[in-house]
Amino acid sequence: MDLDQLRQILTLVQEHELSEFEFEQDGLRLFIRKHGVAAMHAAPPPAVVTTSAVAAHVPASVAPVASPAAVAVPAAAEQTEIELAIVKSPIVGTFYRSPEPGAASFVEIGSAVKKGQVLCIIEAMKLMNEIDSEYDGEIVNIYVENGQPVQYGERLFAIRGK
Repeated sequence: MDLDQLRQILTLVQEHELSEFEFEQDGLRLFIRKHGVAAMHAAPPPAVVTTSAVAAHVPASVAPVASPAAVAVPAAAEQTEIELAIVKSPIVGTFYRSPEPGAASFVEIGSAVKKGQVLCIIEAMKLMNEIDSEYDGEIVNIYVENGQPVQYGERLFAIRGK
């Protein structure tokens, strides 16, 4: 299975609003599950591919760096709209909130961040890639748990701009 075939499958899953999709052929198993949409998210989440065979064939250099998108999110207590910047994963890998096991997290919900500040690390093919903030603001949500695999374009953080 090449990258174009994988993209076609992901497009079909999204177009037909499937919550799960499973495919197996010649020893390759592909399982896709969409995350549930939480009440505060305006955009639907990306599909998640969970297979080591596919991840191993997707080099990090093929995927362009995702640019964080601004999303209007309704506030729970107020009916006003707040602009949030969504930081997305630029690569496929494993998400880490701290520089090493047992160390303090780079950021927590409520932390003030500055442009260029490290938010997390994504390990891809034994390389540790620091993900920096492109915004000044406050962390209002962390979408991924420590040690969890992430896909290209998956949401990592929501930052309320200053």
